[in-house]
Amino acid sequence: MAQTTERAGYDELATLKLVALDGALDGRTTVTCSELADRLDASTQTASRRLQRLEDTGYLTRELTGDGQILSLTDEGERALQREYADYRRLFEGDADVTLRGVVTSGMGEGSHYISLPGYMRQFRDRLGYEPFPGTLNVELSDESVRTRARMDALDPIRIDGWADDDRTYGPAFCWPATIQTADGTRYDDAHVIAPERTHHGSDQLEVIAPDKLREALSTDDGDTLQIYVSEQ
Repeated sequence: MAQTTERAGYDELATLKLVALDGALDGRTTVTCSELADRLDASTQTASRRLQRLEDTGYLTRELTGDGQILSLTDEGERALQREYADYRRLFEGDADVTLRGVVTSGMGEGSHYISLPGYMRQFRDRLGYEPFPGTLNVELSDESVRTRARMDALDPIRIDGWADDDRTYGPAFCWPATIQTADGTRYDDAHVIAPERTHHGSDQLEVIAPDKLREALSTDDGDTLQIYVSEQ
């Protein structure tokens, strides 16, 4: 599960939310530091510093003009707000489970090799309670679900530690319990979404592991639509 090297603080996130509400989430909005300062009940210098911080952390882009600054949220900025949304949902609704949609797609065949490595397999048995089928079910997420995926950051994952053998070092990964459902209602309950630490949550590719070969268990093939209900351990 890759994470941004730096993340904005609460004050910057409040500023990000404000400019997103003004239209910077799905487009661009023009603001001046003085106007923004009034709305934040802060000084012009403080408003300017917050915008600079948000740009430095990669949460928004800025274009200076004679009328002020044209602001637009980046994908990382939207993911930051999605994480905030998931936290508030947990607070007021009692959970932050995430529903994702996508279509089955063929992977590159690397999942079988890495899943089967002994340093990972031992941890799967201990922490997931099963030995996964040697391979992953690959799902290409819809555009909406690519955006929604950031909410998984609010769910506590099952950590799979990195390890090393005589040849190389293998990185850590994170797993989340998942239920898979096909378009005709067939469900599989004992799966896990898996994400190597280096993989960014914004990716449109989702990998799922389970004790069984999911394509056969779900009678599904490339192009079939799935819903994935992701929860925490």
